Amino acid sequence: MRKTDSATDREVLKREARELTPALYALARVLRFRGVNEAGLPSLAPSELEVLRYVLDTPGTGTRMLAQELGLHSSNVSAVVRGLVALGLLRRETDPRDRRAVRLYPTRDAEHGMALIEDAWAGIVADGIATMAPDQRTALAAAVPALRALGSALRERRTARG
Repeated sequence: MRKTDSATDREVLKREARELTPALYALARVLRFRGVNEAGLPSLAPSELEVLRYVLDTPGTGTRMLAQELGLHSSNVSAVVRGLVALGLLRRETDPRDRRAVRLYPTRDAEHGMALIEDAWAGIVADGIATMAPDQRTALAAAVPALRALGSALRERRTARG
């Protein structure tokens, strides 16, 4: 927030966010608990899905960075990683710059599985979009860049706070 923003502007933004956040949460919840089953894959806990998605997006990440980025405790990340390694979805490699550290990489099974999950998610969302009025569909499509920018801004703020 810039120093020139007034308290009134802040209240308007907060009111708009208050309307948006429950809708985003409800959508995320549907996707988190569906998709894996629809893809015909073994059930993954939400934390496993988050870790897997992050490693797919950022291959070679370490567990410390993973914990920081996802806001999880290191011990929880370690347990999730062990489980995903046991499922054959992640592999560990020793960090060549620090032999005590490991880097995480997705396996082909993880890439294939996530593609199936994302196809299932797309089907779920497409079914919902099909029920919407044309103007709502247009508004939703137009909102995609803004939603991506919001996600980036929120990640940057979390990273800046440490």
